[in-house]
Amino acid sequence: MTSEPVILGDTRAGVRTLTLNRPDRLNAANDALLLALTEELRAAEADPAVRVVVVTGAGRGFCAGQDLGDVSGRDMTFTEHLNHTYNPLIRTLRGLGKPVVTAVNGVAAGAGASLALSGDIRLWAQSASLIEVFSNIALVPDSGSTWFLPRLVGYHRAFELMALAERVNAEEALRLGLCERVYPDDTFREEVQAYAERLAARPAHALKLTKQALNAAMTGTLDEALDHEARLQQLAGDHWEHEEGVTAFKARRAPEFVREE
Repeated sequence: MTSEPVILGDTRAGVRTLTLNRPDRLNAANDALLLALTEELRAAEADPAVRVVVVTGAGRGFCAGQDLGDVSGRDMTFTEHLNHTYNPLIRTLRGLGKPVVTAVNGVAAGAGASLALSGDIRLWAQSASLIEVFSNIALVPDSGSTWFLPRLVGYHRAFELMALAERVNAEEALRLGLCERVYPDDTFREEVQAYAERLAARPAHALKLTKQALNAAMTGTLDEALDHEARLQQLAGDHWEHEEGVTAFKARRAPEFVREE
C-alpha cells in the first residue's frame, strides 16, 4: 500500500501549488516533508511553465512546526538538524527567482510561523493564526523568524511575541503587516488561486529582478541599493517584456507578458 506523498503538487494557469500533506499532524514538519518541499521548490524554479509558487497546508493547519517525535532520540545536534533541513528550505524559497505566496490556511507555529512569514506575498484565511511557540519549550526562534519578524513589526514587538509566545489572529496579523490579505475560510483557496494568477500574468523577468533588488536592499546600504538598481534596470530594459510594456502603453492596451516557450 502506497502512502500519501508529504507534498502535493498541482499546476494551473502558471501557478504551482505545493501543499504540505500531513493533515493529521497539522502538517508538523518531519525530514521527509522539509526535504521534499525544498526539492519541489527547486523543480518549480526550473520549470518554465511555472510563474508563481503557492505554499499551503492540507486540512485545518498550515504547519504546526517541528514534529518533535521525528527528532526525539536522534543522534544529531540542533545545529546539524537546522543545517540539513530548515535552513536549505528557507534559503531556497527566498532565493527563488519566482514569486512565492505563502497561503496560511490555519495555524502556523514555530518553524511553521517562519515558513508563513518567508513568502513574497502572505495570504491568510480568516481562521489562520501564528505563534512563535519556541519559548514554551525553552528554545530560540529559528528558520528565519529572528530575521523576518523584527523587520515586519520592529524589535520590541517581535521580542514580545517570541518571549510570551502570544498567538496572533488574522485580524491582528493584517494590522501588524504579517500578511497582505485575509480571506473568508470558505473561499480561501479560490481567492488564493485568483490572486496567484494575477501575479502570474505580470512580467516574470521583471519580478525576478525586483525580488533580487529587494533581498539585497534588506541588508545593504542606500548607495549599494542605488548601484544594484541601476544594474538590474539595464537587464530589465534589455528584455522583451519592457518593449511589450511600452508598446502596450502607447497602444492603450493591456500588456501581454506571458509567452509560449
